[in-house]
Parts: sequence; structure tokens; C-alpha cells
Amino acid sequence: MDPSDLLELVAGVFDDLSIPYLVTGSMATIAYGEPRFTNDIDVVVRMTAEQVDFLCGAFPSDQFYISREAVIDALERSGQFNILHPGSGLKVDVIVAEESEFNDSRFRRAKRLRTAPNRDVLFASPEDVIVKKLQYYREGGSEKHLRDIVGVVKVVGEDLDRAYIEHWVRVMGLEDIWAAVLEGCR
Repeated sequence: MDPSDLLELVAGVFDDLSIPYLVTGSMATIAYGEPRFTNDIDVVVRMTAEQVDFLCGAFPSDQFYISREAVIDALERSGQFNILHPGSGLKVDVIVAEESEFNDSRFRRAKRLRTAPNRDVLFASPEDVIVKKLQYYREGGSEKHLRDIVGVVKVVGEDLDRAYIEHWVRVMGLEDIWAAVLEGCR
């Protein structure tokens, strides 16, 4: 199994179970920006406790590892859990979205992108990917987040809703990082 196969499988499960989701992180920056290697998939979800057993049952234990207890814990604290595919070494980081105005906006703005001949997958918008990458950079300082942002800015170009980004940058106190990114794009 390769990352795109796993992405399609996971998206299909979330779609079938009516679990709102959006792909973010590296997979989203690859979709909107410049290609790079990644062996994990980041997915943000809004799910309920009633969906836990259905979700766990959708990933057979002879092929996948998913901890029911970790899923429940993630739901209780808006945390994260993993879906592992040991045969390939791939993993899905599933982040339970906390209730916030920004997350409400991200889910409203999600975009369906064609990832295979018969599968559309919901991705965070390029603007929301940029805002989250700015947050991740502030929290951890990893230069890969800045490279990802620059790649999205360059590829999406004039179609990028900069007013939207600037609104959330102000709200989240990310102005200095965003200004440095824009300077680096010149």
C-alpha cells in the first residue's frame, strides 16, 4: 500500500460513516504546493462517541492497528489517535477538531480534490493549510513548515485568498511569521 492508496481508503471510510473530515498537513501542501516525500497522512475529524466502534471496525485488525481506547481518549480531550498500516509502515494521524471559530471555518471551506479516477477527497483549503502551518512553525520552529507554505503560495499564486489568511494571521498573532514568508516569496 502506498500513501495515496491509504488516503483513498481512509477518506472512503470517513465518507461511508458520515464523519466530517479534511486532509491537512503534508498531504495538503503536496496537493496545493510542491511535491515532497511524506509517509504519514494528517486528517482532522469531527466525530461522535457513537461512531467509534464503526470506525474501528472499518480497519481490520489483520491489516491495521487502531486503538479503541486511544480514539475515545482523543474524543474526550480533542486530541489525536493513529491508524497504522504495519505492512507498509504508513500511518494516519487523526486529529479530533476542537470547537472553535477557525475550525468551523476550515470545515466550511474544505475542498474536494480528485485523488484517483473514482475518489474525491476533502482537503483543507490552501489558505487554511497555510494558517495551520504558520501555527506549527511558531510552536515547533521546523523550517519544513515554512518551505511548505512558500510552495503553496507560489503554486496557488493569485488564486490565494490573502484577505482570509491575513484575518486569521491577525486573530492568531502570526503576523511576523507571515510577513517573513511573504518576504521569502519575492
